[in-house]
Amino acid sequence: MPDLLIELFSEEIPARMQTRAAEDLKKLVTEGLVEAGLTYAGAAAFTTPRRLTLSLEDLLAESKPVREERKGPKVGAPDQAIEGFLRGAGVSKDDLEIRDDKKGQVYFAVIEKPGRLASDIIAEVLEKTIRNFPWPKSMRWGSGTLKWVRPLHSIVCLLTDEAGATVVPVDVDGITSGDFTYGHRFMSNAVISVTSFEDYEAKLKHAHVMLRADERAEAIWQDATNQAFAQGLQVVEDRVLLAEVAGLVEWPVVLMGKIDEEFLALPPEVLQTSMKEHQKFFSVRNEKTGRIEQFVTVANIETSDNGATILAGNQKVLSARLADAKFFWENDLRVATKEKMQPWLDAQANVTFHNKLGSQRDLIERMIALAKELAPAVGADPKLAAQAAQVAKADLASEMVYEFPDLQGLMGRYYSDSAGLPAEVAAACEEHYAPLGPSDEVPAAPTSVAVSLAEKLDKLTGFWAIDEKPTGSKDPFALRRAALGVIRVVLDNDLTVKLDRFIDAQLLRHEIKVNRNGAEQDEIDTLEQILEEIAEHGVFGAALEAVKDAAKAGKTVDAVAAQLPDKSVSLLAFFHDRLKVYLRDQGIRHDIIDACIAMPGNDDLTLLVKRARALSETLSTDDGENLIQGFKRANNILTQAEEKDGVEYSYGADIKFAEGDAEKALFKALDDADAVIKPAMAVEDFTTAMAAMAGLRGPIDAFFTDVQVNADSDVLRRNRLNLLSRIRSICLAVADLTKIEG
Repeated sequence: MPDLLIELFSEEIPARMQTRAAEDLKKLVTEGLVEAGLTYAGAAAFTTPRRLTLSLEDLLAESKPVREERKGPKVGAPDQAIEGFLRGAGVSKDDLEIRDDKKGQVYFAVIEKPGRLASDIIAEVLEKTIRNFPWPKSMRWGSGTLKWVRPLHSIVCLLTDEAGATVVPVDVDGITSGDFTYGHRFMSNAVISVTSFEDYEAKLKHAHVMLRADERAEAIWQDATNQAFAQGLQVVEDRVLLAEVAGLVEWPVVLMGKIDEEFLALPPEVLQTSMKEHQKFFSVRNEKTGRIEQFVTVANIETSDNGATILAGNQKVLSARLADAKFFWENDLRVATKEKMQPWLDAQANVTFHNKLGSQRDLIERMIALAKELAPAVGADPKLAAQAAQVAKADLASEMVYEFPDLQGLMGRYYSDSAGLPAEVAAACEEHYAPLGPSDEVPAAPTSVAVSLAEKLDKLTGFWAIDEKPTGSKDPFALRRAALGVIRVVLDNDLTVKLDRFIDAQLLRHEIKVNRNGAEQDEIDTLEQILEEIAEHGVFGAALEAVKDAAKAGKTVDAVAAQLPDKSVSLLAFFHDRLKVYLRDQGIRHDIIDACIAMPGNDDLTLLVKRARALSETLSTDDGENLIQGFKRANNILTQAEEKDGVEYSYGADIKFAEGDAEKALFKALDDADAVIKPAMAVEDFTTAMAAMAGLRGPIDAFFTDVQVNADSDVLRRNRLNLLSRIRSICLAVADLTKIEG
C-alpha cells in the first residue's frame, strides 16, 4: 500500500497559528479520504515557518466498490415525490426496481459506485482542503482568488509505493503539484527533489530545515542551557515562549548576550516580561544574585561572524526597550515612595469598572467592607485586610502596568513595599488575583486570602445583582473562574466560611448602589440598616423582615426585599455547580455531592466537601453500597405506606412489639448507631458517622430477609413502619441518600 506526502509551501506562517494549522490539515485530509473510502495506517503533521506537511502511511491504493439500496415511495405515489427520490439517489426512473413491501409495492434504487483510484480522491480532497482551510486570518495576493495565510508558492503531493514515487496532479489557482520543495530561505534555497517522506525529511535537514517543531524546541533549549551553564548561569524556563520561538525559525541558532549594567537593578520580572513581549528573548538568571543578567535570542541563520552582528543589533534594540521600562519604573517609584500611591488611588474614581456597577473606586470600597467582614473568618487582622483591599488595584494606574498588563499585582507588591506598607499588605496586592488557572497556587496568608475572597465575591454578587450571569458557553466576565477561585481558596486553606452571610451582604451593597438614584433617603437608610444587621448577625431573612417592619419601607426596599433572596439562592447554586465540576475531577460522583448539598450548612464549602468525601469513601465499600439498597427499600416501603394511610410514621418504634432475633437486632443496631452518629455529627466527624451508618447494612439486610413489614396485625405493621422511619431518619441525618443513584 502506498504512502502519501503532502507539503504546502508558503511565505512565513505566524507561529501562533502553526500548531492549529497542522491539526486542521491532518483532520481535513484524513476525514475527507476516509469518507471517500480510503483508509490508512498512520498519519502525522508537521510545521515550520514556511511549510505545512502531512505524511500518511499504508494508504489504500483505491477505494472499494459500493453497492447501496435505497427504499423510495410507494408505486403510484405523486410524481413530485418520485422525482425528489430520483434526484436524491442520482438515478432515472428506468433504473428503479419495484418490490413487494408490507404496505404494498414500493420503488427501490440500487446505486452502485465503482472503486476509485487513490490519486483521484486525493486530488479532490486536497483541493477542497486548500480552498476551505480555516485560517483565523487569511489574504489574497496577485490576481487569483485563493485565500491563504500568506502567499502559497508550491504544493508537493506524492504517492510512494514499491514501484516508486508518483505525483498526484493537483491544480489550485495555477499552483500545480510536483515532487520538489525548497530548503532554508537564506542558507540553501535550491530546488529539492523528493521521493518519499523519509527522503523529504532527510534532504530538508541537509538543506538547513528542521521539519519537526519539537526537535527545533529541544535544540534551542539544549543549546541555550549549555551556553548559560558554561558561564554559571541558568535560563529561566518558559515553555510557551520556547514553542513560539521554535515556530519562528527553521534552523535555530542560539546566541547569548549581556544586558547593560544600567538595567540590572530593574525587577527581574520587568526584564523578563519586556524581553519576552517585545523581543522574544529568553531571560538568563544569575542564581547567586537572583538578577536577570543576560538574554538568549534565536537566529534563523548561521553567519560567518558567529552571530556577532545579529547579537549587536539585538542588544541595541533591547537597550532602547529597557530604557523605556526603566523610565516607567523610576516614575512609578516616585509616586509610590513620595506620594504613597495616592494619585493612583484618586484616579480610580475616573475608571469605570462596569457601567451598572460603578467605578474602580466603588469596587475598592466594596472590597474594603467585605475584606473587613471576612477577616475574622479567615484569621486575618481586619485593619490589615482593609488596608490591603484599599491598595490592591492601585498599580493598575501605574505606567509599568499600563505598558505590561501581565505585571498587575506583582508591581503592586513592589510599589506597596516602596510605600512602606506592611509586608502582608504588599503580598496581598500580588496574591489576591490568584488562582487564575486550575494549576495556579492559591493564596495562603490570611490577609491575602481575605482580599482574594472579597474581590471574587464582589465580582460574582455584582454581576448577579444586575442579572449578568453566564449563559451556556458564554462567560465574558470570567464568573466561572471567579467561583472556582473562591472554592479553591476556601478548600485549600481548610476555611470555615459561611458564604450565605457574605453573599447577602455584598448583594445588598450592590442593590444600594443600583437603587440609590431616584430613591428617597429614608429608603436608602433602611437598606443600609439592613446591611448593618447582616454584618452584625449574619442572618439575612430575619434582619430584612425586622428592618422592614420597623422602617415602614417604601417601594424601593420592597423591590430589593423581593429580589435578593432569589439572587442569593441562585448564586449559591452556581457555587454548587462549580463545586460539582471541581470534585468530579477528583473522582467524586455528582449524586454524592447532591446528597450532601441537600443537607443544612451547604454554604460552608469545607464542611460540604468533607461530608462528600466521607460519603464517597463509605459508598466505595460493600457495606456502604449495599446499605444504600437497604435504605432505599426501607424508604420506598415507608413512603408508600404513608401515602396510602395518610399519616406520617415517625413516632418511634417500641421494642416490646419486636418478634424474632432479626427484628430485635435491628432495634439494638439502630440504638448503637444513633449513639455514635449524633455526637459525631455534632463535631463534624463525618467519617465516624458514616462508618456507623454503614454498619447498619447487616442488621437491615437480615431484617428484610426474616421480617414481613406489612404484617396482618395493625400493631406490628405500624411498629415496623416506625422502625423503618428510624432507619430513614438516622441515615438522612448523615446525608440525603435519596439523591444517590443506583
